[in-house]
Amino acid sequence: MVPSFVLHTPPGEMAVSFPTDNMQCILQSEGHLIVIIIEDKQTQKKEKQSQKKKKKKNGKKIKAAIQIQAWWRGTLVRRTLQHAALRAWIIQCWWRMILMRVMEKKRRAALLDYASRERAVVKLQSLVRMWRIHWRYCQVLNAIYVIQCHWQCHNCQTCASLRGHCVITTTHLQFHIEIMNN
Repeated sequence: MVPSFVLHTPPGEMAVSFPTDNMQCILQSEGHLIVIIIEDKQTQKKEKQSQKKKKKKNGKKIKAAIQIQAWWRGTLVRRTLQHAALRAWIIQCWWRMILMRVMEKKRRAALLDYASRERAVVKLQSLVRMWRIHWRYCQVLNAIYVIQCHWQCHNCQTCASLRGHCVITTTHLQFHIEIMNN
């Protein structure tokens, strides 16, 4: 606003004011106010130029403020994404650890199952081998009893001595008897 010089008069009379900078005339009569503004083009141009300069200065400040705000928002977004990625990584590490524990338990259970089956198979094989050897031993023992029985019946007829030799292998029991005459 441009300051102006105003004369005050009582109502009913006409008052006139004279502006100092631009041409402005205020007329007042009988309670009505009439404002007549006559502006100078040079002052308008000066005002517009000063407003443009202010806008340019403000525009530069606004651009700088916008750039700072954009940088700060980008920093906040990157920080948020980094925290989210870190949290996701922590959850993934935890989940991998849980999966490894489960797999280790499964491996251990499978190993224990395999070991117990192997022990059972070895024990069963051992029992079968022992039974087969015992059965062969019983066969040889029965053969010896038969030979002794026959020998006792014939011991008067010849004076001979018996010589025995026994060989035990993993699958067979071999027993050799030689009758030696003196």
